[in-house]
Amino acid sequence: MNGLQSRRRNTNRWHRLAVLVFGLVTASGQAAQTLDVYAIPSKPIVQLVSDTSKQLATYGMQSFYQQGRPVHITLYLTTFPDDSDAAIKQVVQQLSQQYQPVPLSAKGFTVTKGNWAFIDVARSRELQRLADKVTLALEPLRDPHPALPEWVKAYPGKLAAFERYGSPNVFQNFEPHLTLLAAEKNPQLATFQQLMQQQVPSANGEIIGLGIGVTDEWGQQRQVLAEYFFKP
Repeated sequence: MNGLQSRRRNTNRWHRLAVLVFGLVTASGQAAQTLDVYAIPSKPIVQLVSDTSKQLATYGMQSFYQQGRPVHITLYLTTFPDDSDAAIKQVVQQLSQQYQPVPLSAKGFTVTKGNWAFIDVARSRELQRLADKVTLALEPLRDPHPALPEWVKAYPGKLAAFERYGSPNVFQNFEPHLTLLAAEKNPQLATFQQLMQQQVPSANGEIIGLGIGVTDEWGQQRQVLAEYFFKP
């Protein structure tokens, strides 16, 4: 397995375990919720997800997009105390006022060992810096004692990131992507992956804003708390 596949596998585990492990009460004993602060892509990227989702549907698979979940790129996903919503919104709104649209390139299709399906996103300097800035701004508000997912212990770099920032997938571990499916059981996914290798999904667009969402067990937004758009 190459380095990219390994990182995708780890991303798969994090999305799946984040909510299941943290639950509604963190190790600190505080009532908490798992929130995802995410990048909002522009129409060309959303259209790519829509088109790929329609293709998936012909193979009997329903993407998160077709289930009504927002198209997004996770920047910082961790647990926060329940009473921190107002402060989080204020920070994210202030960050959004500092940005104009950021170039975004999506190209490629990845299926992990656990049958998560992604459209790959280029980790540009601009996108990396945005994710870093979001993490640094929100880290002081997070739950200081989140429960540690067992798998993180096997990866020293991710463990250090988790202990410091409450997420193993920040800074050098940031791997942007657009999630289509999670733990898919349909065997047609392998056939669809072969098709995507021949017809590589790709689009260029922009990040046009930041959002905050309460996540479900797959790291998808079951409730959007707020979205703030960059200056045009």
